[in-house]
Amino acid sequence: MKTLRIPLVLSLITLLLFGVLYPLTMVGLGRLMPHRAAGLPIERDGVLVGFEAIGQPFHRAHYFWGRPSAVEYNAAATGGSNLAPTNPEFLALVQARIDTLVKYHPGLMPAQIPVELVTASGSGLDPHISRAGALLQVGRIAAARGMAVGTLRQLVEAHTEPPLWGALGPAGRVNVVRLNLALDALAVAPR
Repeated sequence: MKTLRIPLVLSLITLLLFGVLYPLTMVGLGRLMPHRAAGLPIERDGVLVGFEAIGQPFHRAHYFWGRPSAVEYNAAATGGSNLAPTNPEFLALVQARIDTLVKYHPGLMPAQIPVELVTASGSGLDPHISRAGALLQVGRIAAARGMAVGTLRQLVEAHTEPPLWGALGPAGRVNVVRLNLALDALAVAPR
């Protein structure tokens, strides 16, 4: 009986910690920050238009394109493709994305393309690209919308985020959802 008591007690403690205490703690934290726990919803005139923490597909030439998604930006099915960097299917996807960028950005060399514009993130929902990835697209969007390149560059700069607390995370990332909403707010109709 003594031999069974120790594993049973440890099992009960583990069950209480990870089956009850941890989930209750996570629910409690979610209730303390309901806006954040809901993906940081973005509303315009009382209408939900997106989520700050969840990427969206933007495929038209007059929008900034975000990071590709292996799950089509479905927040209920997060995850990457799980394809290895040498997998032929993965290589074909990346090459197709490179070809699309080169097609819409004449003169662009594949080596100039930031990696986040051709590869999906681990979650498949990343709403951010690098500042360089956003600036690369300025010429295409300026032509599609009939806007000045300088105006779009200023818009990118205004939406470039610093690292968290000045030190954590990448410098110069841009939330594509917020950037495209600001682009639409400029009220320049696409051609």
